[in-house]
Amino acid sequence: MKRRQFITLIGGAVTAWPLATRAQQKVPTIGILVRSVPGSEEFRYLFPEALRDLGYIDGKNIHFEFRSDEGQINRLPELAAELVRLKVDVIVPWFTPAAAAAKQATREIPIVCAACGDPVGTGLVESLSRPGGNVTGISGVVGELSVKLVELVREIMPSARRIAALANVPDPFSKSFLKQLEPAGQATGTSIEPVLIHTPEELDAAFPVMEKSRPDAIIVQPSLPIKRAAELALSYRIPAFCAWRPFPHDGGLAAYVAAETDMYRRAAALVDKVLKGERPAELPVEQPTKFDLIVNLKTAKALGLNISPSLLARADEVIE
Repeated sequence: MKRRQFITLIGGAVTAWPLATRAQQKVPTIGILVRSVPGSEEFRYLFPEALRDLGYIDGKNIHFEFRSDEGQINRLPELAAELVRLKVDVIVPWFTPAAAAAKQATREIPIVCAACGDPVGTGLVESLSRPGGNVTGISGVVGELSVKLVELVREIMPSARRIAALANVPDPFSKSFLKQLEPAGQATGTSIEPVLIHTPEELDAAFPVMEKSRPDAIIVQPSLPIKRAAELALSYRIPAFCAWRPFPHDGGLAAYVAAETDMYRRAAALVDKVLKGERPAELPVEQPTKFDLIVNLKTAKALGLNISPSLLARADEVIE
């Protein structure tokens, strides 16, 4: 081979080598597993946006596989298994039932929860500081928020003594939801009365039963059909509270919630760390630090309740 041909060949190889390497690089795939309840569409917009802020562009250097149970919670295990078969690099579940399904489906693929209630109590992680397995993420601390809701009930209605807690039994978080309400009830001298909901049909049936004993207020677990719960509560003239932002927009009286944009931004940061090689077992589960109070003044007026000016001044959003 002539010297000039050899140099040309080597130069071509050097030029081609990075191109070949780039062609072989795998674009990470993020599996998104969603429990379809109000707020899921906002998550599907805000979470990819948070990743974009970190430099991850869908179709360029990252790929998403979205799966939603479309309102059928029993589909979550099948959808989680599908993401595992696709060999996604990370699974990001939204809501506790989706996280439980993802963990059941895999012990190898990293799982970063976008918003899950009580990950220790539901068995998702060993501890918040050292998760110990393939799961980490953001705890929605809905139980703790529910405690704040008990205090909010008493602030709006100082004479309230009986609160019905509507728990979504198929959701693994339901036990923690009820358990974490108990000390708030004891601290305020308020009776917390569990109402166990197994199916959407049972939600409708629960209100005529509650009307007989007439609780002063209800607190609704967020994974229930909250729009329907808000409608029923208003029609039966029962003040209703929830630790989820869409609830007062659907006619509920008030919500005290973790600021979602901040939660999803921090979840995206955890996904970034996992994609760069850090292990979920060593990434502490984070808890929200920003919270919002939303009050539906129109509902309050319909129920004949007076909301104090000081509470309205504290509210981050007032719906009129």
